[in-house]
Amino acid sequence: MNNEMTQAENLVIVIYVIYFAVLAVIGVITIVGQWASFRKAGLHGWGAIIPVYNIYLLVKLAGRPGWWVILFFVPVANTAVAILVALGAARAFGKSTEFGVIGLYMFPFVGYLMTGFGSAKYVGQQQS
Repeated sequence: MNNEMTQAENLVIVIYVIYFAVLAVIGVITIVGQWASFRKAGLHGWGAIIPVYNIYLLVKLAGRPGWWVILFFVPVANTAVAILVALGAARAFGKSTEFGVIGLYMFPFVGYLMTGFGSAKYVGQQQS
């Protein structure tokens, strides 16, 4: 019985290690994509690795005022603000609303790679 419990505990540990390794890889991929996207937009690429400053750069990339960073720390409001910032960032690279929601909000590890290393050109915030 004791041996089986140890095997079960080992399995849980292995699952956690794999889970956090996958999260770390996704995090690194997102940072690389944001770095390239920031550079393409004329911002500091290294800002992608600095907590809070990377949010500030995203907000500026989206054409929103810098104080919006504070809204990322307000529960519930942060979700709405994150979607609006993703939409603004997509617009800044000439991408669609769908790309903003799916590519930059839901799957940023793919979307920022596409804006940073793909054919997307930084066009800034154009008036509609």
